[in-house]
Amino acid sequence: MNAPLKIVLVEDHALCRNGLTDLLQQRGRMQVAAATGDPDKVAALLQEHQPDLVVLDLRMPTVDGLTLLRRLRGAGIETPALILTMSDAQEDLAAALRLGVKGYLLKDMDPEDVIAAIGRAARGELVVAPSLMLKLAQMLQTGRPEAERPDLLASLTEREREILQHLARGESNKTIARALDISHDTVKLHVRHILAKLNLSSRVEAAVFAVEARAAATR
Repeated sequence: MNAPLKIVLVEDHALCRNGLTDLLQQRGRMQVAAATGDPDKVAALLQEHQPDLVVLDLRMPTVDGLTLLRRLRGAGIETPALILTMSDAQEDLAAALRLGVKGYLLKDMDPEDVIAAIGRAARGELVVAPSLMLKLAQMLQTGRPEAERPDLLASLTEREREILQHLARGESNKTIARALDISHDTVKLHVRHILAKLNLSSRVEAAVFAVEARAAATR
């Protein structure tokens, strides 16, 4: 049996910190190795616990999450990081992605979606809040000519195109499976086929591709 994913939380609001800890451990079956509201303690906690992911608040009284992440990287601490914030500003999203975060999630997301996304980020996947997908598409152009998108989309089956639209909304495999009344494993297989046919490496890239293709079709 695989060991639970290990998480360190950095959040200055105790209620949010404690609530997220309970959610991740009880419903997400992850191990919250440490949770703190003090940015000065983070480096030592990461070195001690060697977590799969550190979840950082963006706005904290003494130092913001991105500044803290820069300090950690400068100290040689390369723990994968995810931002969990109330800020949907494109400049914050862009700054976080430039620092190589594994995720950028919003605190007003459904708790189940936050748990699922944190789990995926801890396993190495890039995750972004569904409501930010259009901003992400505007920032991360695929570089493919618009004329090429219909050809690539045509290579997908009807079911794959349907699942691609769910990916564009940032939905998890579990949510897609429930919506389409198919198994979780079937969704995973379809996602692998979609990525292979579109020559993409992640769900987020697939979501960006879908948003760009939809925007191009309306012009």
